Formats: sequence, C-alpha cells, structure tokens
Amino acid sequence: MRIVCLDLEGVLVPEIWIEFSRRTGIAELSRTTRDEPDYDKLMRGRLAILRQRGLGLAAIQEVIDAMGPMDGARAFLDALRADYQVIILSDTFYEFARPLMRQLGMPTLFCHSLVVDGSGMIADYRLRMPDQKREAVRRLKELRFTVVAAGDSYNDTAMLGEAHGGILFHPPDNVVREFPQYPVAREYASLRREIDSAFARAAGLG
Repeated sequence: MRIVCLDLEGVLVPEIWIEFSRRTGIAELSRTTRDEPDYDKLMRGRLAILRQRGLGLAAIQEVIDAMGPMDGARAFLDALRADYQVIILSDTFYEFARPLMRQLGMPTLFCHSLVVDGSGMIADYRLRMPDQKREAVRRLKELRFTVVAAGDSYNDTAMLGEAHGGILFHPPDNVVREFPQYPVAREYASLRREIDSAFARAAGLG
C-alpha cells in the first residue's frame, strides 16, 4: 500500500504567518521554518510578539478565514487521493487549519495544538509529539506502507529522509543548497510526476 505525506503550508496553502504578517504590518512575523530551522525558537518568538501587540487567536483566525488553498491545490490533492492514500503532516495547529481543511476536502491532518487562555490570547503551544513528521513516516513504514513525502522547508527534511522517496516543492534556494539529494518540483504537475517516479523507484528496490 502506498501513502503520500505532504506538508501543508507552502505546499497546499500559503504560509499562514507570512499572510498574517502582511495583513498586520508586523514584519517580524514573516519568519518561517524556511528562515529558522529551530521550531521552538521560532514559535516562542512569535508568541512573544503576539503578546506584545495584544493579538489573540481570533485575530489570526480572521486572517485564515479569508485565505484559501494555493491555486491548483485542491485539484492536485483530489487527483492524488484517487491513486494514493494521503496524509498531511504539518507543524501548524488544528485551531489554525480547520477552515483550510474544509476547503481542501477534509484530508487527514496530523499537526499540533494551541493553549489559549481565558482572554483569547495564545499562551503556549503543544506538540503532538517531538519530530512528529519523521516519526509518522517511520511508523507508517513499520506498518509496511511505501511512503513518499513532499515538503518545502527545513522542518520537512527529516520526513523526506525517512520516506522511501522525498521531494522538495517550491523550496527556497538555501534549502536546495543544503539538501541537494532531493529532487525539486516547482508546480503541481511536476510534483505529481516526481511522486509517481518515487513510487516506481521504490517498487523497483522492493
């Protein structure tokens, strides 16, 4: 059985924090895992900025509600799900992702959760588990699934390396330079070709 594991932001939907930064004018919130590979450092910085500005969960959800999937993402995902099982492995949060998941046809999503206080401010975040993308791929392999993974950023490279085949989708140049072992796709048609090719290679090794 074959499973495709996809990152969410930068692959199927725009980067939530970049869009929020653009709409609020807070430039510091535009940093993502493309810029900072230490996820805890990145999130602690984001939460500190939100507290300083008095911005709670509702303000972020308002931006997310106005967002949609990237052009062609829903059609790509629908076609992919016709041939493979698909799981979205993301470092976003369920509180952020629900509106976007509805627009994508409610694919299976593994991500994290937020701790919100009584005033609606985000007090903390809770990881589903450490290194959850790689661990999810590892467990799927233990269940004898063949797994191909695609993502765009530093925090995706562990799952790409764990999968039978890994693909970078529209990554920044710094990630391409540091991880030249992964093929690069920059639009959905080429990503689909790379996914199919990766499964074909994995079958040839089996």
